[in-house]
Parts: sequence; structure tokens; C-alpha cells
Amino acid sequence: MKFKHVAEIFDQIEQESARNKITVMLADLFAQATPKEAAVIAYVSLGSLNPPYIGTQFNFAEKSLIKVIATLLDKSAASVKEQLHRLGDVGKVVEKGDWRGGSDIVTVTDVAHVLNDLLEVSGTGSQDVRENKVLKILRAVDPLSAKYIVRIIDGNLRLGFSDMTLLDAFSWMEKGDKSIRSILEDAYNISADIGHIIKTLKQDGVKAVEKMSITPGIPIRPAAAERLSDAAAIVKKLGDCVAQPKLDGFRLQVHIDNGRPKVMRFFSRNLIDMSHMFPDLIKALSDLDVKSLVADGEAICIDVDTGSFLPFQETVKRKRKHDVDKFVQDFPLKLFLFDVLYLNGESYLDKPHSQRRKAMLDICDDKEIKKHNMIFPIDEHKIHTAEELEDYFEENISLGLEGLVVKRTDAIYQPGKRNFNWIKLKRQESGSLDDTLDCVILGYYRGSGKRATFGIGALLVGVYNKKKDCYQTVAKIGTGLTDEEWREVKKGCDSISVGGKSHDVECAKELHPDVWVQPKVVCMVRADEITLSPLHQAGATEKRLGFALRFPRFMGMRPDKSAHEATTEHELEELYKLQFEKKHKQKKK
Repeated sequence: MKFKHVAEIFDQIEQESARNKITVMLADLFAQATPKEAAVIAYVSLGSLNPPYIGTQFNFAEKSLIKVIATLLDKSAASVKEQLHRLGDVGKVVEKGDWRGGSDIVTVTDVAHVLNDLLEVSGTGSQDVRENKVLKILRAVDPLSAKYIVRIIDGNLRLGFSDMTLLDAFSWMEKGDKSIRSILEDAYNISADIGHIIKTLKQDGVKAVEKMSITPGIPIRPAAAERLSDAAAIVKKLGDCVAQPKLDGFRLQVHIDNGRPKVMRFFSRNLIDMSHMFPDLIKALSDLDVKSLVADGEAICIDVDTGSFLPFQETVKRKRKHDVDKFVQDFPLKLFLFDVLYLNGESYLDKPHSQRRKAMLDICDDKEIKKHNMIFPIDEHKIHTAEELEDYFEENISLGLEGLVVKRTDAIYQPGKRNFNWIKLKRQESGSLDDTLDCVILGYYRGSGKRATFGIGALLVGVYNKKKDCYQTVAKIGTGLTDEEWREVKKGCDSISVGGKSHDVECAKELHPDVWVQPKVVCMVRADEITLSPLHQAGATEKRLGFALRFPRFMGMRPDKSAHEATTEHELEELYKLQFEKKHKQKKK
């Protein structure tokens, strides 16, 4: 398949806002591709060359990209930089340049080869080599194709859809409707590699997709917990159950395969390979007596003097590529396992919680594990009554923990699902809203007064609408940050700024920010309550106003979460309802 054809379809998608039309366009594109081409197209449409757990780091600085584009267009670097600042998109700078471009014979595979070569270049003079390779491929294609190639290198295609839309498109390609969407999503939940899904579907059909299984080294999309208002509501919902402490750490999925070659990987909740962060865990698990293992857990740093848990913002300091050994020493951690998903070649997903718990306890009892004093089973308390749950909750709150996760003992593990198999019970704060929200930063306002000197005065944030595969505004935030934090947030936002609103963002014109950003950064937000709003779009329908946050405060970044793992409009609606349940109970008291 010619890459020019892919670029033309991408360009049509970029102009289209109707989700169903985008799905059909993608389906037609995948139908025309070979299995290998389809995998490449799936990856690059999300701005990458690989699934998230492998990642794509071109190490191509903006300065180098400007230099290449200046040479391509026969302009000065200064003029290209000025145009980039004005347009906010390297792709448009290339597309609008006065140049003829090359032929239309370059294929999808050709482009993939060149971009993969960029990933392999290293050592002295590597930047010059990378620049020459990029310049060569850009000269070989037409301006429209070049637009999308530089966007891939820049890490943002600006197409405004996610992996969920791709799953819809795969189903539409195969059946002409969304009838096999659930089959595809189930496979994706246990093998989170979107390219592998479409390649298998095109190569071997739906039956092969249905047979896909867990593979150590390929992450499983984690299960998540629902919310209820209080202990009584939880016990009423679940009956006899178990409760586990909710730690404010770094969720880790542990993958071990002691075959040949050996595999040991640690994935974050958003499926990024974080193995480099945990050399101490690799050492502690290296002699574990298993053939293979996939386990779910929470890593949390401890205070070396008191032995107490440190807050999330301290644990996340481990997320670095340099001086790792120093941070291992300064921020020692413990890993608390709470589930086993796969053991010795057998999936444990369909086994009840009680059976998975027994397997996990056996693993943590391994003498090689115990000698390192780093890996432990999460505590678990049997619950029969609301009073027992409240007492155990207060016990954990007194230890400085977030709260509890309450679980059905007969529940299976459902990857990628949020349901009432697990229910969160968290610490209550002032106001009616008892939980923090994970919101996506959509843009910022320049501000006035003192903040005008920072160039930023407030953030526009939103939540994720899974059904519509878009982000909907929920709040403007102007409090909760120090002066230095405002500067850091602006710097981060500017690095992912875009020229205008993406069509996967729903925002009233009255709320348009001064600077739009790619919807990819997640932050924690606290608010007094959720209210109805005539402006904010979160959860808005023809019959109902949207939801908004009253007195929102910025509480910190969530670098361990992807934008699609942010709070959803459905969760927001549930929290809105829970507020009234709480107020009603308080009145009765």
C-alpha cells in the first residue's frame, strides 16, 4: 500500500468530526492493507510505531526537526521556527511549504523501515545520521505524506481517536458493523497490542482472535474498582466479602517467564514498561521458583527512618531513567501483591478471587522472596457486616492509608473492566465529594496580575467519555499550585501544545483556552462537589446539563495514568448521585 493513500485517508479523518464516519473510513483503510501493513497503520494512527509497552522514542529534538524542515523547504531555521510557533504544528509547516516533493511510490512498509531505522541509530554523530534519514524520506514523498511522517516523529498525528475507535473499525472492516467489537476488546484486554489484534484478525480471522491468550511480556489491561457511598452500601451490594488496604503507590503488573529467553518486566497501569525503575525488584524476583507469572500489585516507597509509607508524589520519583541506583537507595520500596493472573502457563483470570489469593500467598511465601524483605501479600480482612467494614476502614485510615478496596470472594478477574467485583471506600474530606478525580489537561489560560508573569493562570481540564471516545470539559482550575509548579505545568503544556481544538475534545466556545494541548496529561483534582453546568460538556445530553466541579483544586500530576484512564463521564455521574445519597443520610442522622 502506498503511504500517500494512508496520508489521504488520515487527512480526511482529520477534517471529520462524526465518530461513525471516522470508523468507516478506518475500516475501509484496514480492509485494503495487508496484515503487516494494517499493524503498522494501527500503530502510527496512534502516533507510535509500537504498542505502548515497547514505546517509540525517536530522540529527535525540536531543534533538529526544525533544521531538517528548513533544509527541505530551503528556508532559514528562524523562519521555520516562527511559522511553527504561529501554526503550532510541524505537519502544517511542511504541508504549506513551497516545495514539490517526490514521487508517490513510497509504501507503508518503506516508511516503517525508515522510522524503525531511526530508533536503532545511536553513538557519536547519531543526530546527524537521524537528520539525514528523515530528510531523505521527506524528499522522497509528496507534501501531504511528509506532513504525517513528521507528525509521527513528533509523536502526535492529531487525528482525534483512540484505540477504542480502532477496535470499532476492525469490527466494521470484518463484519460491516460492530458485532464482534466485544470479542476484539476481550482479546485486547488480555494482550494489549493493537497491531497484533488487527494482524491476527486479517491473517487468521475472528476465531484466532477469540483464542488469543496471556503472554508474559505483553501487558494485560488492569481491572478497576467502582465506587459506593459508604460501608453499608458496599455490604448490601456484596454481602460477605473481603477488604484490602488501598495503598497510594505505583500500580505494577509483574511479568516473569523463566524459559529461554528469560523475561522479567514491570508495567505501569497505563501499560508502559517501567522495568528500568526497579532493579531492586528484579533482583528480589530473579530466583522465584515459577515457570511463568503475571501478578498485579502496588509498589510504594517507605521512609527509611520510620518505616511508614510515603505519599504517591514521592514514589513517582522512581520514574526516571538516570541516577536510578541513587533513587533506589534514597527511596526504597515494598511491593504488595494483591492478585495472580497467570501462573506456570495457566490463566487464572476465570478462577475466583479466593483461589487467586491462595496462589498469591504461596508465591509470597517462597523462601527466595522472603529473604529480600521487599515483596509481600496485601493484607486481607473478612467482612460480614457494615460495622466490621467501618472498623477496618478506620484502622487503615489511622495508618495514613487512602482507604480500602472491597472485593467479592467469588469474583473472577476481568481485565480492562470497571465493575462492582471491586469497590473503593476512600477517606472522606471536607465537602460532599469524597474522592479525587483524575482529569485530563486540555489547555490553559494565560492569566492576569501576578500569574501573567508566569504566562499561565488557570487550567482547563476534562474527563473521558468512553462511549464517544472523546474528552469533555469539567472544570477550570486556578488553585492548588505553587509559583514553581505553575511554571513547571506551563513548560509541560507548551511541549504538547497544538494550534487549535482537536475534534476529540468537546468544549463550549465560552471556555476555549488561550493555549490548547494534546489531551494526554492526567492530573489529580479535588473539589467540594459536582454540580450541573450550562457550559461544561461532561456527561451533557439533549435532556441534561453537563457536570462541573465546584471549587476545584489541583492536587498533583498522575504520570502513571494515560488519558484514557482518566475519570469517565459515567463515573462522574455516579459520584454526582452519591453526593445526594450522602446528604440524605446526614439529614436522617
